[in-house]
Amino acid sequence: MSDFPISPDAKSPAGAFPWVPRWRTLLSSLAMARNPIGNLNEVHRHRGDTVGIHLGGIRPTVVTRDPALAQHILQKNHRRYLKSDLTHGLIRYLGRGLLTNEGADWLRQRRLIQPGFHRQRLAGLTRLMQAAAEEWTQELRARTAQGPAEVDIHEAMTRVAFRIIAQATFGTSMSEAQRERLSDILTRIQAFYVRTIRQPYLQPWWRASGSYRRHDALSRELRELVRGFIRQRRADGPGLSHDDLLQMLLDVRYEDTGEPMMEDQLLDEANILLLAGHETSANALSWLFYLLASHPEAADKVRTEMVAAGLAQRPPTFEELMRLPYSMQVIQETMRLYPPAWILDRVALEADEFRGQSIPKGTLFSIYLYGLHRHPGLWPEPDAFRPERFAPDAQPPVPTYGYLPFGGRTAPVHRQPLCPH
Repeated sequence: MSDFPISPDAKSPAGAFPWVPRWRTLLSSLAMARNPIGNLNEVHRHRGDTVGIHLGGIRPTVVTRDPALAQHILQKNHRRYLKSDLTHGLIRYLGRGLLTNEGADWLRQRRLIQPGFHRQRLAGLTRLMQAAAEEWTQELRARTAQGPAEVDIHEAMTRVAFRIIAQATFGTSMSEAQRERLSDILTRIQAFYVRTIRQPYLQPWWRASGSYRRHDALSRELRELVRGFIRQRRADGPGLSHDDLLQMLLDVRYEDTGEPMMEDQLLDEANILLLAGHETSANALSWLFYLLASHPEAADKVRTEMVAAGLAQRPPTFEELMRLPYSMQVIQETMRLYPPAWILDRVALEADEFRGQSIPKGTLFSIYLYGLHRHPGLWPEPDAFRPERFAPDAQPPVPTYGYLPFGGRTAPVHRQPLCPH
């Protein structure tokens, strides 16, 4: 019997969607905070693809793994839905960057920044990633020179991922100690913020105990560290050549005014770049190693493919990534099973309707990407690791809006090999 039964007379705060009684979600809030994925899977398994619950027993939200509803919210009717305060709350710690911003300001910043990620810069970032990977593999060889060694892969990938994003953003001007401090600050802020969402009933305790003050102080330290790099770069002047994301942000100009970004906006965007390239990337890499270790036949196919492409003794260039289709399918399947962002939030700005069901203004939606990616009605053997799902001629084809590893308003091009573009 499910821990989340729905009473026949359960009142619906949002249209005709079924709702778990609030007292049930309040009683189960600790279990949900400890294991949100396992508990949400149970809710959907017993009660359907779209169900209302109360976050922490307090905040009403409609959780869905219905690809049609996800497409309705993220693409077909996206102008009626914006990120909710669950995402906007990060503004307190990181500022208004592309992740946390919304509306016209978000669109203006996106149009300003996107051209900076041109092919030449992506090729340079690929080389940077390869250098960081090679540094780690050398460290690994040294540790295993005398025999097998136990490796905490998540800790290792966190260091590798942050080295990559820090160097991609700030070049080589950051010391190891500064990288570790920035990584620690971002990890602590993100962990605390997630707790405030999952356990909102603890907010009075966090205020009284000074948790908010301590994390606000960490946010100020983060901003001052990043501000120092920005000011140092500006002090270097145009005589020094830099090919990193900070320089790209410094060089861009708004079309309407010809003006550069103000310092605080630069800070916000740099903070978001650091966050976006940190934990999610480390998690994706960690799960990739886990799945390859658990499926040696797939690891053998990756090695065979690299040998056939002439890449056994050196890393591929950016242009050569397209010669590794099976390796790309492995990455795609990893992100299906373990999406970097496993849930998205959107709030209805006005009343809407979906398949005859009313959606009142203010309805909060949680689009459960993990559930979409493992939906038994969308994916044969949904929990199995099968990279061949993403082969060009695979049947059945990847379901529309059933694969959203990065979220977004438009569905990804599933049949193309996954590479930066």
